Amino acid sequence: MRQRTLAIILAGGKGTRLEPLTEIRAKPAVPFGGSYRIIDFALSNCVNSEILQILVLTQYKSQSVDRHLDQGWKPFFPRELGPFLNIIPPQHLVEGEYYRGTADAVYQNLDSVESSNPDYVLILAGDHVYTMDYRTMIQAHIDNQADVTIGAYRVPVAEAAGQFGVIQVDADQRVKGFQEKPKQPAEIPGDPGYTQASMGIYVFSTKFLIDVLRQNAKQEGCGHDFGHDILPAIYPTRRVFSFPFRAPDGTSPYWRDVGTLDAYFEAHQELLLPNSPFHWRDRNWPLRTYKPNLPPPLVLSTKEDQNACVRNCIICAASVIEDAHVSRSIIGHDCKIGSGASLDDCILLGRIKIGAGAKLRRTIVDKDARIPAGAEIGFSAEADRARGFVVSAGNVTVVPRNYREE
Repeated sequence: MRQRTLAIILAGGKGTRLEPLTEIRAKPAVPFGGSYRIIDFALSNCVNSEILQILVLTQYKSQSVDRHLDQGWKPFFPRELGPFLNIIPPQHLVEGEYYRGTADAVYQNLDSVESSNPDYVLILAGDHVYTMDYRTMIQAHIDNQADVTIGAYRVPVAEAAGQFGVIQVDADQRVKGFQEKPKQPAEIPGDPGYTQASMGIYVFSTKFLIDVLRQNAKQEGCGHDFGHDILPAIYPTRRVFSFPFRAPDGTSPYWRDVGTLDAYFEAHQELLLPNSPFHWRDRNWPLRTYKPNLPPPLVLSTKEDQNACVRNCIICAASVIEDAHVSRSIIGHDCKIGSGASLDDCILLGRIKIGAGAKLRRTIVDKDARIPAGAEIGFSAEADRARGFVVSAGNVTVVPRNYREE
């Protein structure tokens, strides 16, 4: 199947709801889970699904994505054997404009699609966290003789309202309605309180994709987005099906759109649960990434401090924790946490120094920040904002990259 399917990963969104984490990097390049970048999940799913011909469409602040893929992913795609991973910036076929939407991004790269000559095109977002065997979705597409198949995830109606595209289907999963981010999503029949949300994952039969994108590009006064424009226009007359998401190991599926600071923080907290809903450590479905050659982490206990302990944490390479209290936190690579410091429910993205006696709670610290000794962050939203930090609606404080106390 890998020789018949081309994957296109859309990695060009601005990610404004994740600022300041996206001020100098693309959203797909934002670190996740200590060792990974968000785009690693879609790429790992492709490799594990034996889909090894991939286009990555970049746009805003793409250098971070380009560097990560060059360092960590190109070795998996030896072109002389058929696989490839091509990173493609905007082609500017529409004069003076970047991509006008997800559909336009693919349209502007149809020459790359046609030169690959696939039977099917798998379109993915580069900013979601999940594991999925795409082969099952592609096979369902083939079995249904579909023009388009949409990946669907069961979510509470209240969560989907205004956030996700909503799919209505018949008993055979054929799409009978599609609304992009409705305020009042339709419930699943027989499953009150839940709706089928679009995951932003699509399988297209190639000829149909090319035809529909060329038609859309010629239309004036309309948008150029799959969810807003293409899918609502085609489902009444074409064979459009929903594919309910299933995890590779048959367990309850996990999928998260981590496009807001609160969603990003909550997804990290789920990693630390004793029975995490996200089976991200499954060695049968490995997550791949670029990992620098660093020494292992080190936890030091040099004093008889009853408050010093490390529990329910992920600690990455080269990080050193000395006589500190660290709980329910993710410590990225090459971090230094000083004596007497206290961290609860925190995310350190890497190369961060926490001074002695500093106290942090519900705080995300971006790379290369320096937190001075005795500082307190995450205890007062007013005080945090006064220091120039962003505080989310869910009361998560974000310390920006390269932060230094004046």
